Amino acid sequence: MKKINGFYSLGLTLLLLTFHSNTFAAELNAPQQVIQETSDLLYDIVKKDKDKLGNREYIFNLVDDVIEPRVDLDKVSKLVLGKYWRTASTQQKTQFQKEFKGLLVNTYATAFTEFQDWTVHFLPMSLNADDSRVIVKTEIIQAARPPVSVDYRMALDNDGQWKAYDVIIEGISMVTNYKGSFATSIKNSGGLENVIKALAEKNEQSKTSSVTTEVVQISS
Repeated sequence: MKKINGFYSLGLTLLLLTFHSNTFAAELNAPQQVIQETSDLLYDIVKKDKDKLGNREYIFNLVDDVIEPRVDLDKVSKLVLGKYWRTASTQQKTQFQKEFKGLLVNTYATAFTEFQDWTVHFLPMSLNADDSRVIVKTEIIQAARPPVSVDYRMALDNDGQWKAYDVIIEGISMVTNYKGSFATSIKNSGGLENVIKALAEKNEQSKTSSVTTEVVQISS
């Protein structure tokens, strides 16, 4: 499978990470507040513990404690596997979610080590009382660079909490990119089971090595 390039590593960085808003939280609607509040929390943690960002176990715990409760990894897993999710066994689904989370942890680790200051500008959006899915539109501002359009697909979960499940940068979806890459890998490797095995091996290797500055490659 082709390498997930730096563009999508940036996408994960921007997904609830390292930016401050120029808008007060009280002026934002509920899904916007989730993005704002989580990003502020992560910003403070990463600034304080910057010397720990090369530790994979620390990153894994950070994902568990801060990111996972606000990102619907179950929905992301289903979307990136597409039709292969529907035909996967219960065991395969569980194992894929575990290893896919490991892949995201590795990619987050790369993003965290490239920590920079950003400013987010929330674009106007309407939210109706019966809306269960929305797109939060933002622009990311960085000094001496043009604004980057970053949109977040979010949905209400069964507990009534807004969670992000995709990030779209300049019109390109992170989930769609992963979906195409996994579909190619499953076809070329002989099935989902082999892809899960390859992911598990790469995740195991990452546990015994320092965080790489290269972008994670799912499989060859």
